[in-house]
Amino acid sequence: MARLKGFEKLISVDDALESFFDALKPKRLQSESIPIEDAMKRVAAENVLASTDLPRFDRSAVDGYAIRAGDTFDATQFKPRSFKLIREKIVHKGCAKEIWTGNTVPEGATAVVMLEHTRKVKNGFEIVKPVTPGENISRKGEDIRKGERALETGTRINAYHVGLLAALGISKVDVVRKPRIAIVSTGNELVELGKGLSPGQIVNSNRFVLSGLCRELDAEPEYLGIAGDDEEEIRAKIAEGLTKADVVITTGGTSVGVADLVPLVIGKLDKKGIVVHGVAMRPGMPTALGILKEKPIFVLSGNPVAAVFGFEVFVRPTLLELLGVQNETRPWVEARLTKRVAGALGRRVYLRVKAIEQKGELRTEPVSAKGSGLLSSLTKANGYVVIPDDREGLDKDEKVTVHLLSPVAKED
Repeated sequence: MARLKGFEKLISVDDALESFFDALKPKRLQSESIPIEDAMKRVAAENVLASTDLPRFDRSAVDGYAIRAGDTFDATQFKPRSFKLIREKIVHKGCAKEIWTGNTVPEGATAVVMLEHTRKVKNGFEIVKPVTPGENISRKGEDIRKGERALETGTRINAYHVGLLAALGISKVDVVRKPRIAIVSTGNELVELGKGLSPGQIVNSNRFVLSGLCRELDAEPEYLGIAGDDEEEIRAKIAEGLTKADVVITTGGTSVGVADLVPLVIGKLDKKGIVVHGVAMRPGMPTALGILKEKPIFVLSGNPVAAVFGFEVFVRPTLLELLGVQNETRPWVEARLTKRVAGALGRRVYLRVKAIEQKGELRTEPVSAKGSGLLSSLTKANGYVVIPDDREGLDKDEKVTVHLLSPVAKED
């Protein structure tokens, strides 16, 4: 019954993460080489340097005529300048050569006049608007110079990176291996989706939420099933996770009740296995952080929203360390609160909110939620606001930082 007394002491969020990282000393995972068409959302493992200039030569940026810019300076709509069309490789004074977008700019030409600013006449054409030297020309190396960094280590690769690599003739890229995440749910009350429910049973929804959050970071979740409130079942699932994955996440069984066995099991596997248990945060206070066989174990609350914020605060930064991602944070905006909200002195509160753009102004309204088991509070929210542990609350119209989980809503 001593375990029912509650946590004797809670550790702050910052101290919990620092203590955990000090003990874990997370290292980036190994790299692998993959085709660039498979590289979206992956993390670059090495710097990639341009092997050539882009463009590789001076090229036209438009369809038109390559000319000497100085020949056009006095051209107007009412006093057009006439030019002779040539086929030769060199453009001389008073001459022009037809050119299409992407073509090499011929020798002697210093600009390209757009087709829209010309009109055909006998033996040539007229231009009705002057051009400046270099106008409508993409210069050699203007996009990227040979030897310049085209992709930096730790960068999350997007479509534009892939396009640049392709333009440079690069077909494969080294990326960090995807972290493998073992997910274990615990609790006699849990039932898998699609199974019949008896009184007192609930569908195991946490596995889907946590798997989705892992995939958002491009990690690979593997669900290992449900362990009942039994030490041997929990021990077997954790052992399986340590064999198969880089990270183990459990949900449920992490408080201080008689049936909250996960931290107890980890402690029996390794006396130093639990680094943190009980964090001064709301929701997510029972969260535990452990290490077994040099691998991180996150013991998250069985309450869905508490599990989400345990993931957000502790799992997310750990996965980013394993991926070697540089400077990746959730997008955020500043907005004013629509009403006063209470905090909890001594605990960091993660307040679910809905950020709204109204007539060019950003406002954020708290999403009503009485507990950490209400998943609908996250579907109704598009972000969260952090209330510091030294604040009793936040005032109406106070400007706050909203960490976005989805795009800002717009209302008329």
